[in-house]
Formats: sequence, structure tokens, C-alpha cells
Amino acid sequence: MTGAPGNGADPTAPPVVLFDFDGTLADTIPLIVASFRHTVAEVVGHEVTDVEARSWIGHTLIDTFGQRYPARADELVTAYRAWNLAHHDELIRPVDGIPEVLDGLLAAGSRIGVVSSKSVHTVRRGLDAVGLAHDFEVLVGLESTTVHKPHAEPLLHAAHTLAVEPSDCVYVGDAVVDIRAAQAAGMRGIAVTWGAGTVAELRDAGAVDVVDTAGELLGILLRSA
Repeated sequence: MTGAPGNGADPTAPPVVLFDFDGTLADTIPLIVASFRHTVAEVVGHEVTDVEARSWIGHTLIDTFGQRYPARADELVTAYRAWNLAHHDELIRPVDGIPEVLDGLLAAGSRIGVVSSKSVHTVRRGLDAVGLAHDFEVLVGLESTTVHKPHAEPLLHAAHTLAVEPSDCVYVGDAVVDIRAAQAAGMRGIAVTWGAGTVAELRDAGAVDVVDTAGELLGILLRSA
């Protein structure tokens, strides 16, 4: 169902590359960890370690807080969002080499998109904050589906929106839930190490490749078809 590559397209490039946002396209890990720690301390009075907070990344807020603090979940979500947005532009950072990855994929004829557990509005704000004004053909967020990563539905929704087969897609993420979602959707899952997951966790989750730099990521993507 994928269209033929345009003029000058690289026939070895994957037809579609979908990206997670947090910890993948942008360095939001310090922002997220600080948001979790502040929120839980303020609302519940518990101290959360950096390691524990990092393990929550990739899940939706309501799932994260609902599993751990069910009686206070809604309050925690509201407090988290308020603190996170107030400090968003201050703490978010670009990832070296990501613009070149996106430029390289587009030049090779790939289509690109974002699949995140955040709201679409927040992802767009993050993309603007780190200067990623690229031609993302699809942006799937929290409100796009009723179930979320590690379930396959958000990734399948992106493929359906683009009218491509899931097997034509690669999903790039930094967390275990990203790799599990890719597997569930029948997509090739590639993990990056500059986000939430450790190399061992990402390999154990079934990542086809685990990369340390954006340059390495682009090289693998352009050889992944």
C-alpha cells in the first residue's frame, strides 16, 4: 500500500519511520523526572528516586498514577501537568543529530511521524521548543486512541492514517514500552540509549537494534528495508 519512492529516493530507506517523542526526538528526561518527583512529593508526600521515575516514562500519566496511587490519580495528573508545562521550555533540550536524521530520512524518500503517550498539543509544543519543524505526516497522541503503549493500537492507528502496512513501518523509541508496542504492532523496533531505558532493558524487550548516537540511528534506518 506504500507509494513508489519519489525522484532521488533511496530504495533501501524504510517507507515509514515513526518516532516516540520523549527521550527520543527530544531530551525531556530531566523535565519528566523532575515533574514526577515534584508532583508525588507535593500531593502524596512520598519521595520518588530518579531511577523509579525514569521507569515510569512511556506510560500515560493516568496509568502511571492509577497503578501506584489510585485514590489520588486524577489529582496527581493535574498537578503533574501544571508543573511540567510551567517548566517545559526551561528544561527541554534538543538531541544532537536528530534534525539530520529527519532530514536524511526525508531526502531518502521515507515518510515520518510521531507516536507519543502525550497529548498532541504538548508534543507540538515540544517539537517547536527544540526546533523540529519537519514534515511529520502523522502525529498520534494521548487523545488519538483509547489504549496506549505498550498496546499496539497507537502505532497501528498511525499506520492506518498513512494507509501503509504495519510491516512497512519502523518505530524508534527509548523506553521498554516503545519496543513492546512495536513488537505488538508488527513493526521493527529500534531503541536509542539517550532516553529512559538502559541497553540491557531495551535488548531484553526485543529491540532489533540499540543505538548510541543519532548518526548511528540514521545509518541503521537507511539500511533497514
